Amino acid sequence: MIFGVIIEFSVGLLCIVIGAILWKKQKVSLVHEYHYKNVKKDDIPAYTRLLGIGLILIGAGICITGVFNLFESSFWWIPMLVGFIAGLLVMNKAQKKYNGSWFS
Repeated sequence: MIFGVIIEFSVGLLCIVIGAILWKKQKVSLVHEYHYKNVKKDDIPAYTRLLGIGLILIGAGICITGVFNLFESSFWWIPMLVGFIAGLLVMNKAQKKYNGSWFS
């Protein structure tokens, strides 16, 4: 059980750190080129901000899941699901608005 919690915290923190780098340092090169090839240079700050926020939401959901698992909760999946859906919606908004689609 503790090994699973460590893995969840590690993956969650990794997502949060990568999201923060995307957002604050505008490192668009962290995502694959086809995800941002249609994004205008002027839109890079707004695009990376939304992608970073989405990834931070996903990471936070994973970390909170780890906390739930520490207490052997049967509702561990709720923060994971909420974080994943919220993060995916934010990232989808960025992809549609600035790139046109996910794989264009």
